[in-house]
This record gives sequence, structure tokens and C-alpha cells, in this order.
Amino acid sequence: MDRLDRMQLFTRIVERGSFAAAASDLGLARSTVTEAVKQLEDDVGARLLERTTRHVTPTLDGQAFYQRCLAILAEVDEAESIFRDAQPRGLLRVDAHGFLTRTFLLPRLDEFLDRYPLLDLQIGQGDRLVDLVREGVDCVIRAGEITDSGLIMRRLGTITELTCASPAYIEKHGMPQSPDALDGHAAVGFISSRTGQIMPLEFTVGNEVRYVTLPSRLTVNNSDTMVDLARRGYGLVQAPRHRLQPDIDRGVLVQVLADFPPSPTPLSALYPQNRQLSPRVRVFIDWVVKVFAEAEL
Repeated sequence: MDRLDRMQLFTRIVERGSFAAAASDLGLARSTVTEAVKQLEDDVGARLLERTTRHVTPTLDGQAFYQRCLAILAEVDEAESIFRDAQPRGLLRVDAHGFLTRTFLLPRLDEFLDRYPLLDLQIGQGDRLVDLVREGVDCVIRAGEITDSGLIMRRLGTITELTCASPAYIEKHGMPQSPDALDGHAAVGFISSRTGQIMPLEFTVGNEVRYVTLPSRLTVNNSDTMVDLARRGYGLVQAPRHRLQPDIDRGVLVQVLADFPPSPTPLSALYPQNRQLSPRVRVFIDWVVKVFAEAEL
């Protein structure tokens, strides 16, 4: 293992907070990792990592060295790409909601993989927020307003949102004509991964956005489950048009309060500042921007 390899290993250990996780990410034996870190600390002449039974954290020297390693590795990656016909290579870890992945990314995945044959792609899926640095993720695609100033954001578009319920629910509770007529109605509660609270329903009334919190007998933290419960008649839900339209077309769900839609939801790609020079991340972001620019959101 040469010095650059040891630097790459060191940055992965810092980001993952674990020797074992870094070893697994890079396909190395734990003993190899331990020896490489010892060699790196000998080369640098300073202790770089503090080890406890549960976590590995950088020392002050280690944190400074980590920042220098990120800059060096990014420059090396960028320089090498120039001399291999700009063909990025290696493993790219991304995370996106499962429905977004299945609806927009997977149908066009062949064009990305064919264009970049030296890239391997690992796709995580979920509703929860991902700690990109700690979990070793290179890029995430997320809907909603982004408040993490430590990430670089690339806007992908805005998502049209609808309010829906099942025909059985409407038959039982009636079709509301305005947000002021929601007394006696219920919603399937969705718990925000950002706040841990149930998200209110949102309606555009004139030039204002009005928030309404309805009783929720059932609350969930998974959007697939939320929509399934709406199909079963448990209450109103709000979700992206591309998720609800197939059910509307089949008559499984009906649109509610179409004249008072939720405000559109921004869709963004996010990546850590230390990935901004990575050719792997750059080509993926460029492809994702193209995919969503050509999609009907």
C-alpha cells in the first residue's frame, strides 16, 4: 500500500468513524488497515486517531491532516482523469428515495453505466436523512428545503404535489370544497425525519400557503406506507404527483382540493464539500440534472 492509498484509507476511517467500516468499504483486511495507519502515523510523526471501544475520532493533528488529504486526493483524482480520457473510475455511493430511484433513475441507468464503464454504483434508498460524511455517501437526492450549510446543493427541479384520498374515504367523510371545510376529516400522519414531528397538510389559498394539522390515528415515517394507508381509506395524504397519478388513473385514489394545491417541493442533489472536485460525483450530478430536466415532475 503506497502513501496515497494510506491517505485514502485514513480519510475513509475518519468519515466512517470505524476501522472495520473503512476496511469493508475498501475491501481490506482489518490487520492491513491497522498496519497502514501505524505506518502513516510513523510517516507523519504524529498521532492521528483516537481509538475507543466504539468510535475512532481524529486528533487535532489528525483533523488537520484529514483536510490536507482531502485536497491532495481530489487534486490527484482530477489530474489522473485528464490523462485517461476523463473516464472516472471506482465506487460511487449515492442515496435517493426508492420511488424516485425506481421512477426516474433506473429506467435510464444503462445510459449512465454505458457511458462510464469504469464506475461502480452503490444505491441506498430511504426517507431518512443521511449523514453523508459519516456514512461514506458521495451524493444524495432529496426533496424539500435544505438547511445543511455544510453541503453543496445542485437544484434538480420542483415537484408538483397533490392531495388525495380513497373513494371509500370520500364516500364516508364527504368531498371538502375548501381547506376551511376540513372539520371531521383525518390525515395519514407523516413524521418528518428532520423534525421528528407530524408534517401538517399544506394548501395554497390565493397568494398564501396555509398549514392544516388534521387528526391522525395512524402515523408513519415511510412514504410508501403512507400512500398505501391512503389507498385503504385511512385519511388524506399529500405526495408528489408522479407518485399519486397512477392510482388516480386507476380510480384507487381521487384528488382532493385541486384548486388549493400544496406548494411545489424543490428537488436537489447534495454532496459534501470535499467531493466537489471528484470526477465520479461530477459526472453523476451532470447526468442526474439531465434526467430530471427531461422528466415530468
